[in-house]
Amino acid sequence: MHRVEHVMGFPVSLRIDDEHVPEGLADAVFAWLREVDERFSPFKADSEVSRLDRGEIGPGEVSADLAEVLDLCEEYRLATGGAFDARLPGRGLDPCAVVKGWSVQRAAELLTGAGVRRFCLNAGGDVVVGGGPWRVGVRHPEHADQVCAVLELTDGAVATSALYERGEHIVDGRTGRPATGLLSVTVVAPTLTEADTAATAAFAMGAEGVAWVAGREGCEVYAVDAGRRVRRTAGLPVAA
Repeated sequence: MHRVEHVMGFPVSLRIDDEHVPEGLADAVFAWLREVDERFSPFKADSEVSRLDRGEIGPGEVSADLAEVLDLCEEYRLATGGAFDARLPGRGLDPCAVVKGWSVQRAAELLTGAGVRRFCLNAGGDVVVGGGPWRVGVRHPEHADQVCAVLELTDGAVATSALYERGEHIVDGRTGRPATGLLSVTVVAPTLTEADTAATAAFAMGAEGVAWVAGREGCEVYAVDAGRRVRRTAGLPVAA
C-alpha cells in the first residue's frame, strides 16, 4: 500500500509492505496528522496553540497532548542553554519544531499498534521506518539533485535540519538571530520525536551542536558545517 497526502505544509507518504493492511488504518494515520495541524499550528487562529498564546486558555487548561509537546520544548530549551526555544522574543508561541516529529512518531505507533511490521512513513524528508532494511538518502545541503550519504535502517528514524527548504528559518534563541555554523545536520535516533527535535536543536546551536547531539543517547549524526566539512559519528548506519 502506498499513499501520499499534503499535510502540515509538506507531502507525507506512507508505504506499507505487509501483505494484509488493516482496513481504515491509512485513513486513521492521515486523519491524526490533519488533527494535529488543526490543533497545534501557530498559523491557525483557532488552534489550541494560538488560543494559549493569546491567553484565552491557561497553561493548566491545555490538552494532555499539548502539555506533552510543551514539556518537550522546555526539555530541549534547557538542554541547549536556550538555543532551542519555542518562545522567541518578538514571536508568538511556535512549537512546530517538536510537533512535526512527535506527531509523525505517534502516527508510526498507530501502525505498529495495529500489527504492521514493514512500513516507511516519510514526512517532508524526515522518515520513520519499521521492519527494514530501508535505505534513506541524506540530501546534499547545496545540490538538491544529489545525496551525500545513504543510510540503512531496520527500525528507527532519520531527520535533517538545513537551509535548503526554508532558508534561515532556524533561530538561535540565545542571540535572536538566524543560526550559523552548519549547512545541515542529520540525526538518526530510535524515534522521530528525538531525531527531528534534536536535529533542529543542534542546528540552532551551530557548530557546537554536532558534539551536543552526538552525546545524546541513541543518536548518530551526519553534519556538514559552514566550511563544508563533514562531521559524523562512528556508529552512523551508512549503507554498504
